Amino acid sequence: MRCLMFLCLLICSLPSLALDRSRVEGYLLPNGLQVILKSGYERDHVAIRLVVGVGLDDFDCEQKELPHLLEHLLFTGIDETGEGGLEERLQALGGEWNAYTSSADTTFVIEAPARNQRKVLDLLLAVIRDTRIDAKALATAKRIIEREDGGHYGHLQRWLDRQDIGHPASDQLATELGLKCPERSNVNDMTLAQVQALREKWYAANNMTLIIVGGLDRLLPAYLERTYGELPATEPEERRALESISQQAEQRRDLTRGWLGDSAKLHWLFIEPVLDNDHQQTLDLLSRYLEWALYDQLRLRNGLSYGPSVQRESFGDSGMLSLNADLERDDVDQAIDVMQQLFDHLRKDGLDPDTFARIKDAAIAKESWSTQGNSALADYYWGALNDYDNGRFTDPARKLRQVSLDQANDALKEMLKDPGYLRIEKPLLGYDELYGLLALLLGLIVAAGLLRWRRHTPQRPSGATRER
Repeated sequence: MRCLMFLCLLICSLPSLALDRSRVEGYLLPNGLQVILKSGYERDHVAIRLVVGVGLDDFDCEQKELPHLLEHLLFTGIDETGEGGLEERLQALGGEWNAYTSSADTTFVIEAPARNQRKVLDLLLAVIRDTRIDAKALATAKRIIEREDGGHYGHLQRWLDRQDIGHPASDQLATELGLKCPERSNVNDMTLAQVQALREKWYAANNMTLIIVGGLDRLLPAYLERTYGELPATEPEERRALESISQQAEQRRDLTRGWLGDSAKLHWLFIEPVLDNDHQQTLDLLSRYLEWALYDQLRLRNGLSYGPSVQRESFGDSGMLSLNADLERDDVDQAIDVMQQLFDHLRKDGLDPDTFARIKDAAIAKESWSTQGNSALADYYWGALNDYDNGRFTDPARKLRQVSLDQANDALKEMLKDPGYLRIEKPLLGYDELYGLLALLLGLIVAAGLLRWRRHTPQRPSGATRER
């Protein structure tokens, strides 16, 4: 009987044993470095994320690549063995790493066996603190960034950038509105002194967050205080104000992408409204609703686009929501009409309550399985740092539940009060246009040949008679 009662209690307690991703062990080291620790399901593995609060948006257009340049420089080596020796040491520990520079931060991403977590953290600390940066390393890093960006940034490429040639539709619109730099910053003009100044001012303990998820060492907190607690802190640097919309943009533009083809991409872009409550969750649900509406109208009802989609991006201080569709070149005008009718319907009648409820329930349900494994959980904490407070991250499912139909309709009404911006990407010529040009060219060649033949053909005198 006692065994049966124990078994029942164990079964009833299983839901409580599920991993609560919102609750973590979080604290500040004496030097101001923020630590977030979470025991994950995979006990033999750790996912490490070191987030440094400096990104591309912290610099003006001429120096925007500086954080990216320093990110590459920090992998050039900590001793005479150089970059190769650094990689060999990490491989010997069974780990792998990378780093990413975004608009808001620079993050070092490491996956490693749990048994070697302190040794891997030692190596990461050495990279941050002891990497030697000299002129040779700077030149190498500049060449790497140039190659990542598509090669040497010459006068022709700079002119093409200024003409918005080759930019994605959202980037093109952001540039036109003044939210994005019209051209790349020239890394060749960046100096060793600038890189060193960035490192001293921004790579400070009180501007970092260390996230570790997985099979945590019992002595990890003491180790972190003894090692990472020695990183120097600095006075917080005032962050640069983000760009705001400062220019007018054309409502519709055709963008040339390639030389020949019958495909086209339609992008209908709207500036996201700034909401007082539940901003991200409301706009996330709204984008999901619009994606379903596009799928229903463009694919199911009219067969115009196989996979329409909705994408949210941010540029400067503004968010941008883009409704996208892959189309046949000849179907662009029909698709525009269908989308315009959809917008008119939404402006008049708002969101369908049953459809909104279904999409909201699906979004909430997805939160239970969308973050699986130590690496995904570490990435989630990295992306949700703004929603962290006192050992807890905001529960995204609870935030989604708070969004009402009225909130979503208000956001929709605010967003659709302007017509939006239409951008159509297509090749310079379709096949039918090419065939027409070839036919015209062939006709001109034939006509020119006939005209030339007639000019050189001898003409009989008008009064001449035929001999018998």
